[in-house]
Amino acid sequence: MTNVLFVGDVVGRPGRKCLTGCLPEVKKKYSIDLVIVNGENSASGLGISSKALKELIDAGVDVITGGNHIWDNREVFSFIDKEKRLLRPLNHSTHSPGNGAGIFDTGTSKIAVVSVQGRTFMPAVECPFNHALEAVKHLRSITSQVIVDFHAEATSEKVAMGWYLDGMASAVIGTHTHVQTADERILSQNTAYISDVGMTGPYDSVLGVDKGKAVFKFVSGMPVKLKVGSSREVQFNAVAIEVDEKTGKSIKIERIFNTYPT
Repeated sequence: MTNVLFVGDVVGRPGRKCLTGCLPEVKKKYSIDLVIVNGENSASGLGISSKALKELIDAGVDVITGGNHIWDNREVFSFIDKEKRLLRPLNHSTHSPGNGAGIFDTGTSKIAVVSVQGRTFMPAVECPFNHALEAVKHLRSITSQVIVDFHAEATSEKVAMGWYLDGMASAVIGTHTHVQTADERILSQNTAYISDVGMTGPYDSVLGVDKGKAVFKFVSGMPVKLKVGSSREVQFNAVAIEVDEKTGKSIKIERIFNTYPT
């Protein structure tokens, strides 16, 4: 069996600090073979920097997936082509640098990871369903174990992707909303699924953003420069997935939601 940990969107320095502090314990508890983290908000809440990338990897992360904020910190253009552990959404323009999928060696098996972005209530991208299916079919010719990060806003689009790839992907993990959902399950053809894995970052916040500024923006209707929130607690959101390395079918998915003092 292969044990995969997928950690929800890491937000800014509080999220990176939380990840660094608790990841060793979580990896030990679940005997984790591969750690995947969504890191598109890891640099001050927008995009990813070389500093944030290094902190995530030093913390024990094996793969970093992206989303609609992957290009927000323009420093990413200087390293995304070279850093194969960092993935941007597969269905962005073909002119985009970097890769949308990769194969990673755990030492005992190979696991493919795919990053895909949704279209409903999101910036325009190419069809996530066509791109995801094509990628999964190709990767399954190399390894039976394929994990898909579906970075999307609409729950309906995420659920549809889960069923669309059921029996093809080992897991379809939703990201983007920063609110962990309670619908983790193994679908009928043994694909692990959750609509959103949640967020790793400041607990007393609005999706990781300073709660005072976010509330003022909604109440006043005025433009506000948002920033990553600070809190007496941080939250760690993830799922642990157990995959049969021979068949690529998932046996178990467990939702993780922990809080820690800062």
